Amino acid sequence: MIKTIKSEERHHANFGWLDTHWHFSFGAYYDPSNENWGALRVFNDDIVEPGGGFDMHPHRDMEIVTYVLSGELEHQDSTGNKGVIHPGEVQAMSAGSGLLHSEYNHSKKTPVRLMQIWIFPRTEGTTPRWEQHQFTPSERKGKLLPIVSSGDLAGTLKIDQDAQIYVSALAAGNEVKHQTQPHRKTYLFTIEGEVSVNGVKLKGGDQARMADESELTIKAAKDSEIILLDVPELKY
Repeated sequence: MIKTIKSEERHHANFGWLDTHWHFSFGAYYDPSNENWGALRVFNDDIVEPGGGFDMHPHRDMEIVTYVLSGELEHQDSTGNKGVIHPGEVQAMSAGSGLLHSEYNHSKKTPVRLMQIWIFPRTEGTTPRWEQHQFTPSERKGKLLPIVSSGDLAGTLKIDQDAQIYVSALAAGNEVKHQTQPHRKTYLFTIEGEVSVNGVKLKGGDQARMADESELTIKAAKDSEIILLDVPELKY
């Protein structure tokens, strides 16, 4: 089963400092039929203008992954972590028993575009933790590069869930394959370009929510950037 959602069908909001597309219920946008896809709870495609950002706010019992596509995002949290996430860099934060954090555009001149992803954890009340890592364009060229896992995939950032996140840069005509196991769901977002997944076409901004597809064949019709999530189907 492959369900596609076109770019223009996503929930869009523009707050001046923030231009965002929320793929699932979030903030003032509530749709009881669109709250999650398996363990995937939030997928936000954000553009934060210079000088804009999210003030200190609380999180708990959520695995939060931030992937910066362009610009720079400044992060600070109540556990003492502070830093800047650069293009191609990924941050994974386990909120666990609770913390406060803020995120701001680090630049005074350039917008920052980021994907923020929330995944339900396996265990509640764990000790908060944070890490980030730079993944280069060459690492994801022509293949599905794992960037986040439960710790079972080498070189990935670790979260408290049996979930994997992959990114890929595909030249026109290139294809990659992904195998998944029963009782899992996959989620594909075309960041830019145009691809097909098992023959279903997706343009930039389109997403595919998939279940009971044991093998995915993703082929690029144009030079493309994609992100793929493989998550348990269990709804928490």
